[in-house]
Amino acid sequence: MRLVFAGTPETALPSLRTLIDSPRHEVVAVVTRPDAQSGRGRRVHPSPVAELAEEAGIEVLRPEKAGAPDFLDRLAELKPDCCPVVAYGALLPQATLDVPRLGWINLHFSILPAWRGAAPVQHAILHGDEITGASTFQIVKELDAGPVYGVVTEPIRPDDTSGALLDRLAVSGAELLAATLDGVEDGTLEARPQPRDGISVAPKINVADAQVDWTAPAMRVDRLVRACTPGPGAWSTFRGQRVKLGPVRLAPSAGPLPPGAIAAGKDTVLVGTATHPVELGEVQPQGKRLMTAGAWARGARVGGDDRFE
Repeated sequence: MRLVFAGTPETALPSLRTLIDSPRHEVVAVVTRPDAQSGRGRRVHPSPVAELAEEAGIEVLRPEKAGAPDFLDRLAELKPDCCPVVAYGALLPQATLDVPRLGWINLHFSILPAWRGAAPVQHAILHGDEITGASTFQIVKELDAGPVYGVVTEPIRPDDTSGALLDRLAVSGAELLAATLDGVEDGTLEARPQPRDGISVAPKINVADAQVDWTAPAMRVDRLVRACTPGPGAWSTFRGQRVKLGPVRLAPSAGPLPPGAIAAGKDTVLVGTATHPVELGEVQPQGKRLMTAGAWARGARVGGDDRFE
């Protein structure tokens, strides 16, 4: 099939590579978000998908809006049979959805209808799910509500961050997407409506959402930090300044500490929660590099009265 692939971040790269290498399909163009500023110097860079496409000699389309007339004209000229989508990052209007004869097929990182929305992996970890996965479905106007072609499952490990889990799902999801497109082309795969029960929503987690509440149970703190790693990054305030926190370890055998209170040993730093303490892993003070919690505590000369707020 002739494909126009839509995606933007690194998460989409395993799928794009798989489809480029597929003997059954031809990626005639990619659609991605416009170049954006990134890094400390805030230089403008193309998206990871754009970079891979350019390396492969594939045309790159960067519409400001997915319904722009010039974009629609070019998409129609390309005559795609189908448009696979992985983390494109923009809504597709109906006029755009109508262009390919077999529609737009999205790879979404949850077992639909659970966790429809922008942050399914983060919410799966945050809410303590034991199993998640990826789904391929036909895109319709309603968010992540289209009929499902296929699903893969993936256990959530006790130490999984959203970044680590998403890396695994991106690989297994790429295989699912390729198999889905093969089945659609052969006419052997039929999309089935999503169940009406079990719908949950996964809105984007912003910086404010990532602030640690030390009055919550230790398990909740652990899940929040892992869900927000690497982005947007869990944080708390220490002496009035924001401190970014890496994954913590549960410390149920440690002595009790009031919520937010800090107990700094030679190599370990414990923080109190509503239940038992957690042990900090890595810490990044505002304007400084990432370091071990022990190195941070020694440098900051953490004392008995210090606490996270």
